[in-house]
Amino acid sequence: MTPVTRSPSTRPAVGADLTADAGRRKWLSGTVRAVAGASLLSLVDPLVRAGAWAAGTDAPEKTEVKIGFIPLTDCASVVMASVLGIDKKYGVTITPSKEASWAAVRDKLMNGELDMAHVLYGLIYGVHLGVGGPKKDMAVLMNLNQNGQAITLSNKLLQAGARDGESLAKLMATDKREYTFAQTFPTGTHAMWLYYWLAAYGINPMKDAKVITVPPPQMVANMRVGNMDGFCVGEPWGARAIMDKIGFTAVTTQGIWQDHPEKVLGTSAEFVSRHPNTARAVTAAILEAGKWIDASPANRQKTAETIAAKSYVNTDASGIVDRMQGRYENGLGKSWTDEHAMRFHADGAANFPYLSDGMWFLTQHKRWGLLKAHPDYLAMAKQVNRIDLYKQAASAAGVALPASETRSSTLIDGVVWDGSNPAAYADGFKVKV
Repeated sequence: MTPVTRSPSTRPAVGADLTADAGRRKWLSGTVRAVAGASLLSLVDPLVRAGAWAAGTDAPEKTEVKIGFIPLTDCASVVMASVLGIDKKYGVTITPSKEASWAAVRDKLMNGELDMAHVLYGLIYGVHLGVGGPKKDMAVLMNLNQNGQAITLSNKLLQAGARDGESLAKLMATDKREYTFAQTFPTGTHAMWLYYWLAAYGINPMKDAKVITVPPPQMVANMRVGNMDGFCVGEPWGARAIMDKIGFTAVTTQGIWQDHPEKVLGTSAEFVSRHPNTARAVTAAILEAGKWIDASPANRQKTAETIAAKSYVNTDASGIVDRMQGRYENGLGKSWTDEHAMRFHADGAANFPYLSDGMWFLTQHKRWGLLKAHPDYLAMAKQVNRIDLYKQAASAAGVALPASETRSSTLIDGVVWDGSNPAAYADGFKVKV
């Protein structure tokens, strides 16, 4: 099966519909510039640094903000907002907190030990609906990035003849045994990319395979000892499997859904209710950090070197930088420059919390039996995705807004998703629970 490329007309339209008043824009016009080797890159108005938003009326209610993250490349904008000092420009101090698993992130968001988190899109929706655990009202403040994950298959499968989805399906149909694939959290993005890809080739992940949950940093080690045939995870662990010669990239997630949403800045609805100005300020700071990362190859190189440290991803920078720069090789001899590699800003298109993106995860939760009945898709997305706060933060950070709060995409199986009829979309797949 050949992946379907979305036409330019269906890509997110990003306009310049900024609504900030002139006074606020002028007052927030602190200068951010790179200073080699320095930890603080924001040179800002001292009043802004003191924590006021506009004439003191919208100052952050909480100025020290603890944000959880998992050691993955796409935690970069959270880390860099802190390292570069961009957070101070908006009157907050971000403390990144390294977490061991997505389950730990979920629990700490729910009990308030974390204020916010770099987190899986579908995890936030799963908690909001009480899927697979306790229920708590949640909020998505922004997308942190798009693209940049991968599905890795083991060298054992390669030796048996599986190089891609089509050959994997043929192998599984002829060589009957238990095939095990790993994802990182049952309602999360990696589970949904894995399931969607397998199903596109006629493999039902719930019936034809065993699916296990493994924390991202443990994926490579588990494949090394033969605990799984394949896994879906964020970078740098796909690249690491190739470097360690234990697997190869069967497909990138942008090959499944070009410019797909990935991690989000998530928090509880309770936190937003109590600290709306803090939520807005942190969103603006991370937006600006994402813009800085995407501004140049040199900035992406510096970011890779920064997040490679033990306190963050804890790997060699060489394992991060190539795919962050869009330089891919799949472990089978193919190399290419990917025009849809991981992006942290993309002129705002990577960050806007599209309602249709939120609804898509709900359709897949329904497809795979995580939801027993259709929810009110649009109402749920409007409740969780805090577009109101995002627009205010985008105005402060000088980030353009898209023309619409929904978008249209064509995924690898040729099926179009535009959010117009989510129930019919969820029920329309041939391969499902």
